[in-house]
Amino acid sequence: MMLMMKNHPFHLVDYSPWPILGAFSTMILVSGSIMMFNFYNNNLFFLGLTLILLIMFQWWRDIIRESTFQGLHTKIVVNGLRWGMILFIISEIFFFTSFFWAFFHSSLSPSIEIGGLWPPKGIIPFNPMNIPLMNTLILISSGFSITWAHHSLMNNKKTETIFSLTITVLLGILFSLLQLYEYMEAPFTMADSIYGSTFFMATGFHGIHVLIGSTFIMINLLRLNFNHFSKNRHFGFEASTWYWHFVDVIWLFLYISIYWWGS
Repeated sequence: MMLMMKNHPFHLVDYSPWPILGAFSTMILVSGSIMMFNFYNNNLFFLGLTLILLIMFQWWRDIIRESTFQGLHTKIVVNGLRWGMILFIISEIFFFTSFFWAFFHSSLSPSIEIGGLWPPKGIIPFNPMNIPLMNTLILISSGFSITWAHHSLMNNKKTETIFSLTITVLLGILFSLLQLYEYMEAPFTMADSIYGSTFFMATGFHGIHVLIGSTFIMINLLRLNFNHFSKNRHFGFEASTWYWHFVDVIWLFLYISIYWWGS
């Protein structure tokens, strides 16, 4: 009845508790992070993380219901979502630009405080031919597999889509595990001059984006099994593909500049 009464193609969302609850949960998570780093008390951190995961599940459930079962995502709405995703990725590009700016500012003209050297004296950088190269090959391979999944979906090949998307998820998880191992074996820390700060800020935030992208793709893999996508209507899947390609490209810049050239 509500759909019959509408005289416009836009989606006016219903009142939802998730934005405000999500904001408070994020505040709890950040406060818990400070307590965990400074006082080694992780109770508040895990409370905030649990609340955010619960809100994510329910908020995404509502959006999936609106788009898939209620038909509220018309062509105009989807077009707005496309532009929103494009602008979001552009904002992420500028986000990482700040890290690259800090890195090149310090490396191209190292100050006297770090001995006029880059890397600074006492810093042993990672060998770019070891784990960093392996992770580069993994992410490039995942870019091919998610492109394969996208084309399979557009050709109504569901089995191929699920198979290639599963490969993408596994490659994303493998990347995160290798990066975790690299961090555990790192010969320097974030407190070791500007090199440690820029290295862990840039690669660490990229690692968080890989985890977000892997989650994004896993949700789409579940939706694919429930037949939520067709060859003509699959923007959620398409958005995850764009995001993953963005993650791939940023890693290539990180590998070339920080791991290879910066070492």
